[in-house]
Amino acid sequence: MHTKTINYLICILPLLWGGCDLLESHPYDAHVTGETDINRKNTALIEERLAGKDTVRFAFITDTQRWYDETRLAVRHINARGDIDFVLHGGDQSDFGVTKEFLWMRDILNGLEMPYVCVIGNHDCLGTGKDVFRSVYGDTNFGFTAGGVRFICLNTNALEYDYSEPIPDFGFITAQQERMQADSLQRCVVLMHAAPESDVFNNNVAAVFGHYLRELPGLLFCLHGHTHALSVTDLFADGILYYQCPNIKKRMYLLFTVNEEGYAYEVVEF
Repeated sequence: MHTKTINYLICILPLLWGGCDLLESHPYDAHVTGETDINRKNTALIEERLAGKDTVRFAFITDTQRWYDETRLAVRHINARGDIDFVLHGGDQSDFGVTKEFLWMRDILNGLEMPYVCVIGNHDCLGTGKDVFRSVYGDTNFGFTAGGVRFICLNTNALEYDYSEPIPDFGFITAQQERMQADSLQRCVVLMHAAPESDVFNNNVAAVFGHYLRELPGLLFCLHGHTHALSVTDLFADGILYYQCPNIKKRMYLLFTVNEEGYAYEVVEF
């Protein structure tokens, strides 16, 4: 064997035998380490802790992608209040759908002293992000009950699915309506990332979506993110308000208090 070939093999063999740790994983490998199935576990906690309560208070944050420092500050601020029952995240934890983006953000959010749940955002759908989201958080449509209020959490990022799934899923919304009737629930809140009339919503069915929401018993309001702005809009002129929280870079979150008399909200700056 040629001397140069022998020298090359002497150099490369240690890497082949024990050098796996030197190789970087692919950013879209969808290899999830650490906690998974967070939404299922945390909705169970919320339902357990708030069963029978007539007042619930929750914080709403959204669009935290890339802004890790601001998200840490939000977690500290929310924890320091001592009066918040749970936290809703409106999606876009990642910017590029990279696996580590989800894991970094999950580990920051796990610093919350109360349960939190997350819906999927359009940026979360990029690359292998859909698979990572499902692994870390679970189904992209889900619901839970807190203090007699049903929270209906939806995937509304139709553009990212190319009509491969029904988005929004009217069958799921109908099932939630039936669940509310079976459980004698008279109030609900809808959480989504992208609101009707936004660029990633399937606006061919926007009016139908509005009709389905109006059929929900006692819909109090809707929550969404996506355009990084603070807004309160009556999108369908039907009295149902859509509250949009700014991206976390603006160092704001929304605080809602819901009781038997209705609800109140405020914009909290930190």
